[in-house]
Amino acid sequence: MKRLAILTSGGDCSGMNAVVRAAARTAIANDVEMIGYRKGFAGLLKNDYLVLTSRAVSGVLQRGGTFLQSARSQEFRTEEGRRKALDNLLKEKVEGLIVIGGDGSLCGAHALDMQGFPVVGIPASIDNDIPYTDMALGVDTALNNILYAVDCIKDTASSHDRAFIVEVMGRNSGYLASTSAIATGAEFAIVPEVEFDLTEMCHQLRRRYEEGRTNALIIMAEGAGRAQEIADSIKDCAGFETRVTVLGHYQRGGAPTVFDRLLGSRFGLKAVELLLSGTKGVMLGLSTNSLTTTLLEMVVKGGQKKLNNELVHMADILGI
Repeated sequence: MKRLAILTSGGDCSGMNAVVRAAARTAIANDVEMIGYRKGFAGLLKNDYLVLTSRAVSGVLQRGGTFLQSARSQEFRTEEGRRKALDNLLKEKVEGLIVIGGDGSLCGAHALDMQGFPVVGIPASIDNDIPYTDMALGVDTALNNILYAVDCIKDTASSHDRAFIVEVMGRNSGYLASTSAIATGAEFAIVPEVEFDLTEMCHQLRRRYEEGRTNALIIMAEGAGRAQEIADSIKDCAGFETRVTVLGHYQRGGAPTVFDRLLGSRFGLKAVELLLSGTKGVMLGLSTNSLTTTLLEMVVKGGQKKLNNELVHMADILGI
């Protein structure tokens, strides 16, 4: 192979730049040119790219997000759009593609693989909901962002005898909520995968109040319910002044942690090595700190990764 390409697609996350940097420099070390498509599959369809020289990827390791930028493309979801994408790759003499993104991006990678084009996928989703990998790119940075914000919120909660509901990302996954609840010492974690009894939660908060514990912290995944309605119920039942804080896109950004910089670098280097060795149609993953490969077809058909029940149980027990 003489020319490879890389793109970042879907929601951004910290660590993507580490992948691009490592992939570009690994390609250069093997006398292979690397190009990067701007704004994901949308850039591929427009044939909008830049050559990723060693200098072009210098200074990006510590930056959050993706300097290649990202976007979602409805056109690429069509057969005509995918044929156009393949034509552009062939026209530019690209012989292999690395796709960094979540479930939708990996579905796009699989679609190109089905057309016979060599593709390697890299899981990037702060929800950590992609199967066949212990951790996706960006998760650790997002958790550290949540940790910092919640620690600050706990200070004001204790100062004013208030209950705070902190809404974190996770439309269908409670990984961020359950893990950050354990790490911050929250009283409750509310996740989409587990039904919660609001009445019982209010009673427990009331008992805590009567014991003299006059503040509380609840971490809630965005897909688990309506935070303000829960806050109003807590105020009426438990007597706490209750506030809602939605962390939103704050969780996605910021300088990547050491873990995400290292994971991204490992993913980028290995992806290039796989393509150069003839391996294609796979997603890289992390299992017990070792890199693994799984067929993209299995990843796409595997559905959302299930939340570890141990995390939910731990959050429940430690919040007492």
